[in-house]
Amino acid sequence: MMRKVVISSLLLLLAIGFFSFDFPHEKAPEKETIKWMSFEEAVLLSKKNPKKMFIDIYTEWCGWCKKMDKMTFTNPEVVAYVNEHFYPVKLDAEQKGEIKYKGHKLKYVAEEGRRGVHELAYSLLEGKLGYPSFVYLDENQDRITISPGYKDAEVIIKELKFVGEEHYKRFTYKDYVKNYR
Repeated sequence: MMRKVVISSLLLLLAIGFFSFDFPHEKAPEKETIKWMSFEEAVLLSKKNPKKMFIDIYTEWCGWCKKMDKMTFTNPEVVAYVNEHFYPVKLDAEQKGEIKYKGHKLKYVAEEGRRGVHELAYSLLEGKLGYPSFVYLDENQDRITISPGYKDAEVIIKELKFVGEEHYKRFTYKDYVKNYR
């Protein structure tokens, strides 16, 4: 009887030791994300290596902006295309810091009792403030186009390719979309 207890106890200890041992786990590959940067970082990088800019103009309180971050900007095709063809910029339309752009110092401006806006966001959007909005700039930081409103991955990838592949130089966006495959 004693022998059975000793053997059972040893087997139990071996089992506990075996299952408590931490086997190396294969780490799941990290999901690729858009490599967002500040406006100033994108301008500096563009001086060394000219590239178009994709600017996501958002606010902290914008629900559709958050939905795009969660749904559209995590789509693998969107992530890969943006990272390869653009300097992607996140620009909070209500940020307080000063931004230098083409020799101008742009800042946050607020009227008494009203929500303010950063002058860069106001300028890029031609005063038509709605969020989210996207602005595409060429390699010289000149505006190509403004694109307001929420977009799912399928819609924005068409838009990204329209600008990234310079179809805008030959077609209107409407004509491009008709022929897009």
